[in-house]
Amino acid sequence: MTVKVAIIYYSSTGTVHSLARAVAEGAASAGAEVRLRRVAELAPDSAIDQNPSWRRHADAARSITEASVEDLAWADAFAFGTPTRFGGPAAQLKQFIDQAGGLWRDGQLADKPVTAFTSAYNRHGGSEATILSLANVFYHWGALIVPTGFTDPAVYAAGGNPYGTSMTGPAMDGADTATLEAARYQGRRLARIAIRLLEGDRTAEDTPPDGNAREALAATTSPSA
Repeated sequence: MTVKVAIIYYSSTGTVHSLARAVAEGAASAGAEVRLRRVAELAPDSAIDQNPSWRRHADAARSITEASVEDLAWADAFAFGTPTRFGGPAAQLKQFIDQAGGLWRDGQLADKPVTAFTSAYNRHGGSEATILSLANVFYHWGALIVPTGFTDPAVYAAGGNPYGTSMTGPAMDGADTATLEAARYQGRRLARIAIRLLEGDRTAEDTPPDGNAREALAATTSPSA
């Protein structure tokens, strides 16, 4: 069974982009079909040009397909990535999420597993708060939140964030090896849980109701009811 996973992220200087690629690699290694998508940039060129790292990454990322809400409808599972902005997601990712109202209204986001990852300059720069703030969105969707938890040595090696993978440090340093491995683990975990859920749904569809369930169903459809 092939599960479809959408990795949707915003990255200004490339750190979250590196994490997103690692999450995608992990999901693909578990057998998932993956879409890696960047959300649209909202900042003007005048702001981007003031930061050489931002401009460098903005130019390099043009080859990454821009995310659309159709990617959410397509996917069986989601992973969202963003740098922390005052303890919350970047405006660019939030603007994308705000476009998903129609899918939410139609129930197309419910019961799908979802996870999140982030980065911050400082160790206490808001990484956990950012992931938790995204969880508020997932609660409204009725999605099934998949944290990393303390479920693998890779989580400990990357600093021990049970909410989701988080990178700490200057963007120019790049993501360290341990954090990238934790991100790959997060992608594998998401894909494997999505596969189990889909297999469970298929088993439920193929299993006939037991005797009590058949009697209850007959009662509700009986002409005399």
